[in-house]
Amino acid sequence: MTRLAPVLHAGDLPLAELCAARLDGEVVAVDECYCPIDELIVARHRADALSRCWPERLIAEQRTAAWIWGAATDPPAKHQWCASTTARARPPVPSRGSVREVVIASDEIATIARLRLTTPLRTAVDMARFSPRFDGADERVVAALISGFGLSLADCRAALHRRRNLPNKNLAWSRLERVAGMLEGGGL
Repeated sequence: MTRLAPVLHAGDLPLAELCAARLDGEVVAVDECYCPIDELIVARHRADALSRCWPERLIAEQRTAAWIWGAATDPPAKHQWCASTTARARPPVPSRGSVREVVIASDEIATIARLRLTTPLRTAVDMARFSPRFDGADERVVAALISGFGLSLADCRAALHRRRNLPNKNLAWSRLERVAGMLEGGGL
């Protein structure tokens, strides 16, 4: 018996066959791809699914990166990507995503299954800086990144102070302090 690949895309099998397999309970959706039901879906699977559908020059960030790292349970409705200000090409972006240009250092980028994404620390700090509401769902995701990857409030502060004139630095710091307080108090 032939074993299916861990992540399947419409390029591997016809979409109708993948959809039928999903209805039969043989595969589960992982964003726009599918995994056999007996696969334990981890960061490698989520990253592989996205790497098949998005330009390789883009870097997954914020909620998209949090989902890949496993801190968010579902992929965002609109994926969040960034491109370094030093990148030469600007690839086309499908309508299911947004891209922003950022200043990013190489040590703030990780690679999983050919997909580049922001590190858990950069992801947590960026979510604290840019989430419009930073409600309970955002707090839980940032808390999962902090606790799941052994980050400290000092790590977050150092990341915020790494660059001068960083937009939303004070807002991010207050949000990160609130999340850290909730983690210490068992509120999340």
